[in-house]
Amino acid sequence: MENISEINQKIGKNIAGYRKAAGMTQAELAEKINYSDKSVSKWESGNGVPDVYTLMQIADLFKVSLNDLVGEKAEHPAVKEQRTRGLEALIMLLSSGIIWLVATCIFVALQLVMPGKEPWWMAFVFVAPINAVLLIIFAGAWKYRLMGFISVTVLIWSGLACFYLSGRFISIANGWDYHGLWTVFLIGAPLQVLEVLWVFFRTTLQHRRRTYLSVNEATELAEKAQADDSAETIV
Repeated sequence: MENISEINQKIGKNIAGYRKAAGMTQAELAEKINYSDKSVSKWESGNGVPDVYTLMQIADLFKVSLNDLVGEKAEHPAVKEQRTRGLEALIMLLSSGIIWLVATCIFVALQLVMPGKEPWWMAFVFVAPINAVLLIIFAGAWKYRLMGFISVTVLIWSGLACFYLSGRFISIANGWDYHGLWTVFLIGAPLQVLEVLWVFFRTTLQHRRRTYLSVNEATELAEKAQADDSAETIV
């Protein structure tokens, strides 16, 4: 049987772990549950525990169960997120590896079946935008913003490279002049600028939304505290 001190230490450790994983200070957590930061510090040091209602508030705030908050083997969000991110990175690497393996097999097969001066190496050029599209899908689903930005950039320039190389190959085969084809890369400049602007405005809007939600939460807490004070005064 665990004694009271051990239980307090366990709960305090879990509260501190979830708080840090959420990027909150003790003062911020205290404000959200309408307590003082000294109370939060006392709980985290194991010198006391909040009541059941407050524990339920904290669990709901961190989006975990009450059992996670008081249990021995609670998995903190930071650990869970790290494990999930590792799995997602492995899936992206394996998927990309499969795509490049297919491209390599196609290149080797074409070299063996139809050897000659044909530019079969272009198989590797065409696989780049395909890989970029796959990574864009993963990045959007798993919220990898930097990966998404890089993948869109690769898609823009590799797609233009595919267009240029295909046009050049067709022009050479038909005896056409291909020297002006390089101008297709000029399209990439405005596309890149548009991507940067999109990322900038999206980040700005998200920041404003988080600020708006934080102000609303603070207002609700102030109104709740004022209502509690009024009720105590009436009693």
